[in-house]
Amino acid sequence: MKVLVINCGSSSLKYQILDMTNEELLCKGLVERIGMDGSVITHEKTGMDKVKTEVPMKDHKDAIAQVLAAVQNAEYGVVASMDEIGAVGHRVVHAGEKFAESVLITEAVIKALEECIELAPLHNPPNLLGIAACQQLMPTTPMVAVFDTAFHQTMPAESYIYALPYEYYTKYGVRRYGFHGTSHRYVSARAAEMLGKDLKDLKIITCHLGNGSSLAAVKDGKCFDTTMGFTPLEGLAMGTRCGDIDPAIVTFIGEKEGLSYAEVNNVVNKKSGVLGISGVSSDFRDIESAAKEGNERAQLALDVFTHKVKAYIGAYMAEMNGCDAIVFTAGVGENGIGNRAAICEGLENLGIVLDAEKNNVRGKDTVISADESKVKILLIPTNEELMIARDTYEIVNA
Repeated sequence: MKVLVINCGSSSLKYQILDMTNEELLCKGLVERIGMDGSVITHEKTGMDKVKTEVPMKDHKDAIAQVLAAVQNAEYGVVASMDEIGAVGHRVVHAGEKFAESVLITEAVIKALEECIELAPLHNPPNLLGIAACQQLMPTTPMVAVFDTAFHQTMPAESYIYALPYEYYTKYGVRRYGFHGTSHRYVSARAAEMLGKDLKDLKIITCHLGNGSSLAAVKDGKCFDTTMGFTPLEGLAMGTRCGDIDPAIVTFIGEKEGLSYAEVNNVVNKKSGVLGISGVSSDFRDIESAAKEGNERAQLALDVFTHKVKAYIGAYMAEMNGCDAIVFTAGVGENGIGNRAAICEGLENLGIVLDAEKNNVRGKDTVISADESKVKILLIPTNEELMIARDTYEIVNA
């Protein structure tokens, strides 16, 4: 079976087609500037150069139509007709407490996701638009929703309940949900494979580090805790997100600067993090370059990021009463040789010892811990699309 994977943003769309008989990637692509001037689709068939086409796309239905045209193109397509596509897997950011695993999309599922829009107003609407567009253009093809939040639904109450009046949880669903769940699920399972052990017998800390970053404590094959919360704002200092702060800062800044709640929300989401500290960029590569040139605020931004990752690693080792493996993944986790070294430095008393030579690698499944390290340290490139395709394949076959 060939599976089409769709990941819709507000003005962009990523896609892949995988042949699930051997999990081979056939093609992938990106649609940008949906609903704007200069909309463009960049398509790449495995083994061929990218093909970039600028074409008007007023909405997500137009974008999906261009994707279907590209994958059927006689020169660089991968299917003769859409009849070859057995199913479509959709990434959906937020399912609240409604779904703890991926599901076949039905009208009832659509209704449930619409009810979650207030929890993810920037993400769920475009996800739903992508589903609706595919349903219109591929009405007989089964579709599956795979949720960023689902993996974290196994957390115990003490991990997800906030110390607020309990009625805010019962009335409004205010709790920790966690995000990047598909990535955390993929790399923890892959780590178990690489270590030759059953995932249910391991305690793993997965570090999804990029412009958006989160850690997860995975115990007995299930998520036990995670750093992101009610929204993706909580936890680590990120590219532009502040991470953990005293909540009183929000009202303090608003009063001092004369800002509305919406304006302060914009500050903590889009002007903070390593960008806010460094004043240089939200891109860790730019910040590292500035730090090497002597920019003290750039170095401080890196130090704050490293400090928070270390703190959560220590906390999760305490929560799980130990750790068998730490996994680094995502843009910074996969490529930040210096970032990984800085995070592991000084954790030797916890049994975490990095091998500098093994760590000199990017984007490759490998063990980078020293032989004497009690805790295995792994680098595993994430593959959320493959995880979505696997879930889709299994559900549709069932």
